[in-house]
Amino acid sequence: MTKTILHIDASARREGSTTRDLSDRIVQHLGAARIIRRDLATPLPLLTESWINANFTPADQRSDAQRNQLTLSDTLVGELQDADTIVIGLPIYNFSVPAAFKAWIDLVARAGLTFSYTENGPKGLLDGKRVVLAIASGGTAVGSEIDFATDYVRHVLGFIGITDVEVVAADKMALDAEAALNNAHKAVAELAA
Repeated sequence: MTKTILHIDASARREGSTTRDLSDRIVQHLGAARIIRRDLATPLPLLTESWINANFTPADQRSDAQRNQLTLSDTLVGELQDADTIVIGLPIYNFSVPAAFKAWIDLVARAGLTFSYTENGPKGLLDGKRVVLAIASGGTAVGSEIDFATDYVRHVLGFIGITDVEVVAADKMALDAEAALNNAHKAVAELAA
């Protein structure tokens, strides 16, 4: 059984969301001693000049105001560091990720915390973790040339060291919702716990 799951939902819809339902099913299927919940329907702040200045100031030289600027980001990074499995409910909005999820990415991709720069380029610092993406779309086929969400998320996760990424897809829901959901539910049941 997984020790700690970080369960992230990126859908703006709190009711009737396919990705919320799928991510809930995945979390239940995997089981965990501890679940950390992060609902991005409650918006995260976008990066600002003062946040960026605080982030690029060496930690031992930050003012109290700069440390305060980074408090939420530090919490989000801590959630990732604490989890061995991350379950992400991710709808495809306009061929890509929701803005709320992009805001989360901006707050967790931090040099020295989730990746480092080396002589050979960036190195992710969060290796040894598993991600299960629960993706839904109206008309976009997951993995198709118009799906700019899935490969982007895999790339960003790989950048911070997470390369074990599985996808449970309920795609093209507008075309055949029943078949899409049946395939997704079957994929959840087949996930290794």
